[in-house]
Amino acid sequence: MPSSNTTIEPEFYRTLPPHVTLHAARLYLTQIATDSIENIVGDIEAQARNLASADVDVLVLGATAPSFLKGLGYDVEITRRIELASGKPATTTSTALVNALKELGISRVALGAAYDDHVNSIARSFLQANGFEVVRTKGLGLVDNLVVGRLDGTSALELARDIDSPQAQAIVLACTNWKTMDVLEQLEQELGKPVLSTTQVSIWAALRMLGETDAIPGYGRLLRQI
Repeated sequence: MPSSNTTIEPEFYRTLPPHVTLHAARLYLTQIATDSIENIVGDIEAQARNLASADVDVLVLGATAPSFLKGLGYDVEITRRIELASGKPATTTSTALVNALKELGISRVALGAAYDDHVNSIARSFLQANGFEVVRTKGLGLVDNLVVGRLDGTSALELARDIDSPQAQAIVLACTNWKTMDVLEQLEQELGKPVLSTTQVSIWAALRMLGETDAIPGYGRLLRQI
């Protein structure tokens, strides 16, 4: 996870079943800008080995932009690096998002993110390259990751409502440092469609890799049908 992320751990803790534990390593990042996003993975092998020494079962790169930065296949490349360094099965947030959308049969999405327009356009291109139509895109325009982590769930709630359209089969909320988990259920009831956040899909992917099958209520359709 990014070093300045203050959100993903609490959201994982609240959602995971009691018998599943979370162990985190931090990769240095303070700004959600392309140079910082690219540099974050420089230390990924060392941190993967550190986590493997705790005998974890699955590793997840819980960082959205660093796993889609270089387009189609970059998430797979990052996963391979983690697995080779750790000897453990791994995935990334971006991989999880692609797989979750496919699991739900979604082909058209509206994308909301905490990012500025430049990083948001990279996110859009990544989804399009993976075969999804992005019918609307809007970001909060933020670069300072600490600022993102201090937002409350209202910002995700309002942005999701703003980007919804009849053409979108689902809403995607991107950035693991953006508080999203507590508003997913409300949004799905209001909008009548799946709402996926990158933290939610990361949890879903990790649990699936662990062989967990029990539904987790309260955090959207994806985790109810795990």
